Amino acid sequence: MTSGATQAVSSADIVMSEPRHHSCIKHNSHSFTQQSGATYSIGGGHSCDLFHFKLKDVNSRSSVFRCIRNEQIGPWKWKPRSIISDYVAHQMPNLMQETVIPLGALNKVFSSHWVDSRNVVCATKCNQLFVVDTKTCRKTFIPILKCSSINEDPDSPCGIHTIAVNRSRTFLATGAEHTNAVAVYRLPTFDPVYVGECGHNDWIFDIVWLDDEFFISGARDSKLALWRVKDDVPQAVTSLACLGKYPIVRPLSVKKCQKAEKVRALSYNNHTQELVVLSLSAYLHIFDAQTMKQKFSRKLPFCLENVCLTNHEDYELYAVGSKSHVTFLDSRTLKPVNYIVSPYRGCGIRSISFQGNILTVGTGTGSILFYDIRQRKFLECHCGQMSSLMVGPGYLHRDEVYQELFAGEVYRNAIYTHCYDASGTKLFAAGGPLPAGLSGNYAGIWQ
Repeated sequence: MTSGATQAVSSADIVMSEPRHHSCIKHNSHSFTQQSGATYSIGGGHSCDLFHFKLKDVNSRSSVFRCIRNEQIGPWKWKPRSIISDYVAHQMPNLMQETVIPLGALNKVFSSHWVDSRNVVCATKCNQLFVVDTKTCRKTFIPILKCSSINEDPDSPCGIHTIAVNRSRTFLATGAEHTNAVAVYRLPTFDPVYVGECGHNDWIFDIVWLDDEFFISGARDSKLALWRVKDDVPQAVTSLACLGKYPIVRPLSVKKCQKAEKVRALSYNNHTQELVVLSLSAYLHIFDAQTMKQKFSRKLPFCLENVCLTNHEDYELYAVGSKSHVTFLDSRTLKPVNYIVSPYRGCGIRSISFQGNILTVGTGTGSILFYDIRQRKFLECHCGQMSSLMVGPGYLHRDEVYQELFAGEVYRNAIYTHCYDASGTKLFAAGGPLPAGLSGNYAGIWQ
């Protein structure tokens, strides 16, 4: 650009607006009412509304690239690192190579989470919790926290479905010995903090943190339970387990989710301070996270097997995975704005996550797909074909059930869980055979 052109731009008033994004938002304090009546608060600060902004006197150091980027996402969010992340998210699927991680005879990995740049913690259907080193493939099992004698395990227990880590990465919440109880560990040592009981009477399907102290669990009994973790002795201690090594606590509050037939997945929208609840009755429910009051519910367009949920706060989108579709909904109104059809219809969308403007989709057929929400299409290879990762065969336990009901059939591993490391260049994926009667596992690192 010539100096004259630069001067022309500098003297102009450039007006831009971006209705698709919230401004930098820091909300008022959360407050929750304990069953005993006590009030707790989390967070704090101020809130800013959506706004139109005016950028005046662009100096000679500004570039056309900066202006174009500002038009896309607003100057208050301009970060060179995010641009690199978007580029990496587009290019990585075509460059990734699989390293299979053998898991022995473990049955179906349901959840996973990176604990650092090298290690991933996993939870299984056979109620095991372990950390796997992605470089050496070595597994370290974490002791499952035992429940008290007054807590009854639900019928047909089905393992640990969820792992959640707080923002400061100091605590990890997951399932305990019984599938209706929560267990909290301290990171990075995995020292036990407490076991939470009396919040649910059926399987816990998901857990989400609201901040560093408070988290919510959702279960098949259609209830939500609010829990708190502090460095000192937790509240509502009912008994001590395992020779006093950790306490047994009760939840601060328990809420019934109306119109919900089994709570299946949770997500927290930090911009709006709303809790998003997905139920197997094909409804999406919105709760005010400050009061835990249910605001409204919305029927989803596809009714079968709505099992996974994620949100993209910058784009104000929720994404829901069902049997053959991924539905995108406006987070302000819960109205569907788009949907995609799985190329492998009928086998289910088992896990979804946003990485920049790319939605990663784990299917029930052992494939991982990548969808660009800006261009509204799946990523493609250089040859023009859809870009996808097909996972290896993993391990299949050929027991009597397999011999009688499934012998001779080929079953790919469902991707029940996947997660990116902090750099976005390594993808951990895991799961197992989709039929409930089959036992087996798969785990792999793609990089």
